[in-house]
Amino acid sequence: MTTYADRRTFLAGAAAAALAGPAFAAVKVMPPQSAGFTPAGVAAVNREMHALVDQQKLAGVVTLLARRGRVVSFDAYGKQDAATGTPVRTDSIFRIASMTKPIAGVAMMQLHEQGKWKLDDPVHKHIPEFAGLKVKGPNGTLVEQTRPMTMAQLMSHTAGFGVSSVYESARLSETDLQGMIDKLAKLPLESQPGADWAYGPVVNIQGYVVEKLSGKSLDRYMQDHIFTPLKMVDTQFWVDASKVGRVSAVHGYDAAGKIVRMEPQPRVVTSKPRFLSGSGGLYSTAEDYFRFAQALLQNGELEGARILKPETVRLMRQDVLQPGVGVDLYGPVQKGLGFGMDFAVHRRPAESGLPHGQDSYWWGGAFGTWFWIDPANEVVFVGMIQNLNGSTPGRGTPAVREISARQVYAALANRGRA
Repeated sequence: MTTYADRRTFLAGAAAAALAGPAFAAVKVMPPQSAGFTPAGVAAVNREMHALVDQQKLAGVVTLLARRGRVVSFDAYGKQDAATGTPVRTDSIFRIASMTKPIAGVAMMQLHEQGKWKLDDPVHKHIPEFAGLKVKGPNGTLVEQTRPMTMAQLMSHTAGFGVSSVYESARLSETDLQGMIDKLAKLPLESQPGADWAYGPVVNIQGYVVEKLSGKSLDRYMQDHIFTPLKMVDTQFWVDASKVGRVSAVHGYDAAGKIVRMEPQPRVVTSKPRFLSGSGGLYSTAEDYFRFAQALLQNGELEGARILKPETVRLMRQDVLQPGVGVDLYGPVQKGLGFGMDFAVHRRPAESGLPHGQDSYWWGGAFGTWFWIDPANEVVFVGMIQNLNGSTPGRGTPAVREISARQVYAALANRGRA
């Protein structure tokens, strides 16, 4: 097990070589009771995660729990690579996949604050190639859009594009962002804008909009306006060569259901890729993602760096789905949830049965990474694992999101804001 003291020793002794940038002070871990948690409850959160490693259900796991700006647990347990035995550490780097989406959403909302786009703008105002897109109708027919797709729909997976599998033959990522737009412009929409929630290419389209409206490449924009201000020193679309040894291997399960390193391993990207995926291209660490999430919990500001206005953060977590449209990522509609600007939003706790506070917002990544932000209880949680199909129910990965949430809220001595 790697302790937080190991993290501090590492930063003090190897920052110049490993961080490829300025070294920032390590997170200070406070007593659980200082943030309204019971020590026994926080210990139980970690014990549950450790048990999954000991049972060979996970190779390794990194978790960070904070409330009211105080980190009460920053824990790493198990292996970064099950084959080599390399320990997972608090500064291990993970492919965060779709946890890239909220970051792309913040980039979009920064440009919204600057007046470069509005929620009710038709998308073709900013992407003329999408003007006049037809919609699949009955019996193979193509029909007109009843109303032009809006930017709010583009931000909430309801613009009419289909799920990702619809576009496999189009090979959207085997080009650059402009090439993706050109391909999509030749294809019909799967549904009328606003009528269905479909998890597809819309955040990659947002990345294109960021580039067009800002005049910067997506990586450069995020670096200048999100990563540098928030001191996210290990987050980008590629990993510096000096940090490759910190990248977690991707794992899966053998015939007996035990964790194993997957072969072949996905390549670690070490230089700027041609296709900059706002949907899922970033690498990051638990600490970096915590800094991002904490800035949002604090209404867009962290340690004097403001990335969004408070009213913009509130807008991002407002449900914008039309009545009758629900979030159905893995099949049935997930009860009690709405969707805002690149976040799922916990709208009706009594209906969802989830312990998170109302208006909590979150998302996760395909390799099993997860987080949530709970403004009602001032809680941020970040979890990092690295499994193939790690977020897909029934594919072997334990239900870490449900387990961690149950334990975190059981550890609260009192709910609500200070």
